[in-house]
Amino acid sequence: MGEWVKTGCVLCAQNCGLEVLLENGRIVKVRPDKANPRSRGYACRKGLNVLYHQYPADRITRPLKRVGDGFEPISWDRAIEEIAERLQGLLGQHGPRCLAYLGGSSQGGHMEAGFGLGLLRALGSQYYYSSAGQEFSGAWWVNGRMLGKQYNVAIPDEHAAEMLVAWGWNGMQSHQMPRAPLVLKAFSKDPRRTLVAIDPRRSETAAIADLHLAVRPGTDALLTRAMIALILQEGWQNQAYLDRHVDGWDRIRPWFENFDIQSALQVCQVDAGQVRDLCRLMTTRRWCLHTDLGIYMGRHSTLNSYLTNILAAVCGVFGMRGGNIVPGMVMPMGFHADERNEKVWRTAATGLPPAAAGAFPPAVLPEEIESGRPDRLRAVIVSACNPLRSWPDTRAFEAAFAKLDLLVVNDIVMSETARPAHYVLPCRTFYESWDVTFFPWTYPEVFLQLRRPLVDPPGECLEASQILVRLADRLGLIPEIPESLNAAARQERLTFGAKLMEYGTQVPETLPRMPFVLARTLGKEWDSAAKAGLWGLLMTAPKAFRKNAARAGFEPGIDQGDRIFQALLDTPEGIWVGRADDKNPMEGIKTPSGKVEVFIPELEKGVFDLTPEKEARDLAMPAGFPLILNAGRHMKTNINTMMRNPQWNEGKRACTVAVSPADAADLNLTDGQDVKVTTAAGSTIGQLEISEQVRPGMVLVPHGFGLIYEGAVYGINVNRLTQSSHRDPIGTPLHRFVPCRVEPVSVPS
Repeated sequence: MGEWVKTGCVLCAQNCGLEVLLENGRIVKVRPDKANPRSRGYACRKGLNVLYHQYPADRITRPLKRVGDGFEPISWDRAIEEIAERLQGLLGQHGPRCLAYLGGSSQGGHMEAGFGLGLLRALGSQYYYSSAGQEFSGAWWVNGRMLGKQYNVAIPDEHAAEMLVAWGWNGMQSHQMPRAPLVLKAFSKDPRRTLVAIDPRRSETAAIADLHLAVRPGTDALLTRAMIALILQEGWQNQAYLDRHVDGWDRIRPWFENFDIQSALQVCQVDAGQVRDLCRLMTTRRWCLHTDLGIYMGRHSTLNSYLTNILAAVCGVFGMRGGNIVPGMVMPMGFHADERNEKVWRTAATGLPPAAAGAFPPAVLPEEIESGRPDRLRAVIVSACNPLRSWPDTRAFEAAFAKLDLLVVNDIVMSETARPAHYVLPCRTFYESWDVTFFPWTYPEVFLQLRRPLVDPPGECLEASQILVRLADRLGLIPEIPESLNAAARQERLTFGAKLMEYGTQVPETLPRMPFVLARTLGKEWDSAAKAGLWGLLMTAPKAFRKNAARAGFEPGIDQGDRIFQALLDTPEGIWVGRADDKNPMEGIKTPSGKVEVFIPELEKGVFDLTPEKEARDLAMPAGFPLILNAGRHMKTNINTMMRNPQWNEGKRACTVAVSPADAADLNLTDGQDVKVTTAAGSTIGQLEISEQVRPGMVLVPHGFGLIYEGAVYGINVNRLTQSSHRDPIGTPLHRFVPCRVEPVSVPS
């Protein structure tokens, strides 16, 4: 008989609760966990197939060093010694700007990010790149200006809303909200509530919406400016909200006056009556907005986020129940990095700031490596991500990574990014280690689940956090730890905590290195740097979280963090660790004024340039590329690059080139035949799918494929069709608007 144990999905940011059946030290079955308070028995087919993530054929179990064109096993001590020596040499010769850390991107565990950033900062560098920087640079930069912190993502308070607006978001496939398909279906079926989809195509979400606004691809920003102008023209704005909660409104109101609304709507190819109806609903109902990559990675990425935020402010949505609210957090998703502060670095060659909660946009990384400048990037540590499949312009990344003096990759498999590395270091999976995620998807409750190891790691695998601690130790970044502190780590936790406080008071220079000290003491006893780091984080949590925790029943006191930690240990399905003050939902706004600050001077010209005439000209497709590629379609059959074995999609059309019936007829193409997709970046071949869901003029290709598994390439690597230079001024790649053409490879007999 096996044993069912509780855990969580590690494949997407919703981390739905799972139960897994253990037999003979191996996970053999997976089912949803009804006891998980956030997912409540929901899990999608991705989580239910997580065995394909846990047991890949290309697992690595020993440290590897590049020798010629291949790899040879090497001991941990030797690997860390050689990496440290090479790092010290490069830093000594070229300074800290030669080093970048690529990580903190995992959907399954966030403790690695704390150690990675700690290592980077201790070595004097600020060059942190993450997948969040790829998707959210423009959006989070706007958040920083309007809401006060780049990590202040104002989530939809859908449970208290009368209307949910899905703009560029296909939640029926991509989730990005707890139990998203169930929530969307409930809106669709409830006659008292309204579901709106703003999307060029009839997606699965648009198909069940009460109102589908089929906006022309690339015109979201123009449409939003027109909607704001229409609301002002009719006098429908929430003036009381603007007067009380918005700063800078008088500065931007003229941007929307005397605007040619009708011409704009004609360029956007939307029905003026539908738009008017939607604007009236937005100004008379309690509604929330859920945007996604259709906005973030669409044409005019940063302006899309800016103008949709202004629309929300005009309607009085921010910081209101049923609207969009900055939730309570255990730990922010990154940190605020305002480039107006002279201490904040910009990229050396491209001059871009760290816009996505402290992360730089990955699209510029190849240029930063290949710039030829004395201060170019020369050493890169990659942890918990796979840039050579997940980040834009694979060819550019391959060429750039080949020129690095040092490339170190921490991973569980021989990934596409690991293959050109100088050193590949084997990680434990998230089911072989302790870890947590800090995604803030609920309001007013604050959720946390501490996942624990369920099975033993193979070979010599370590936590990614442990690997970074070993490297920090060899680089001399961890202060000397007295034996008394090591001894205290073997005692009761609060006894250790008192001894740790005494040590920090006596040797204050250790405080910036405290996560590493915890890893070397408690982490050594627990065989987990991540678990020790979480205990330390809870013990030193900021005042805002401690207040939220008290509202959730964890009484204040010096041991509050330890009590929360114990509750997490005792409740493997996860718990509500906090509750935000829902009587004051504006408290998450952290601007200097305490209000939503709507005037961003750097974007003023961009808004004025959004005219129907200019957009009509700029939307003309270039010669030879008449179609628009949506590079990165969200589907139930793709999930970044964390499930590599194609058997999890056996019998399904998982990776296709999808076009409309009209375009297939015009091009004389047949469903199932091979076609070649060509962009300015290059060409690739895939199987054609003809779908009524696709808008004429569009081509859809999913992300997360083109993986090398057991010597064969499975599916299309869509990032061979994208260019890192095809990006927004803040650095977000415009993957939802890539000019392309589609041609037959052969005609079926």
